[in-house]
Amino acid sequence: MRLDHLSYAAGPDGLDSTAERLAGELGVELVDGGIHPRFGTRNRVLPLAGGHYLEVVAALDHPAADKVPFGQAVKARSEAGGGWLGWVVAVDDLAPVEERLGRPAVGGHRLRPDGFDLVWRQIGVMGLMNDPQLPFFVHWESDPAEHPSKGGHDVELLSLDIAGDPHFVTAWLGEPEDHPLDDVDVRWLPPNGGPGVRSVRFRTGHGEVTV
Repeated sequence: MRLDHLSYAAGPDGLDSTAERLAGELGVELVDGGIHPRFGTRNRVLPLAGGHYLEVVAALDHPAADKVPFGQAVKARSEAGGGWLGWVVAVDDLAPVEERLGRPAVGGHRLRPDGFDLVWRQIGVMGLMNDPQLPFFVHWESDPAEHPSKGGHDVELLSLDIAGDPHFVTAWLGEPEDHPLDDVDVRWLPPNGGPGVRSVRFRTGHGEVTV
């Protein structure tokens, strides 16, 4: 299974300030990714090497942010001070995941500033809300050439530190405990202080950086 992207919730200082802080740490600029109309959120995006990307996301003053799970998750994390929201894995076929989780995937889309509408289906955000160690799943329906990783910098995502139960998380993924992702190393930490993504290690033009 392949990591698609990581989500980082904006802090109390807002989307732009959070994105600028991360840009300073990584030595690259994040671009305006546009608005998720169905979720009541917007983001800034950093395309990464290897087909991954990082998004910094914030809730809008919009009813969807209070009604739709992803908007609720973003808003709650931002109100708690911001930081790593979750990790997202890409799948070619959502049907086995839908069967395993016992519910259907839902549609999502993001309207970019250039007018292009990115379209996908996703499942598992409720799991993330209830237990932040769990990733959610995405299947892209737009042309692969439009994936948010395209046009990336040479910044590379190397590894994730996740506080949680590897047996539980890999059962959720349907993957082996010692090899949950094909393309990124995962280090499991005790869930002291709460589960979820604790830190991410990147290789940048000025060396390795942990966020």
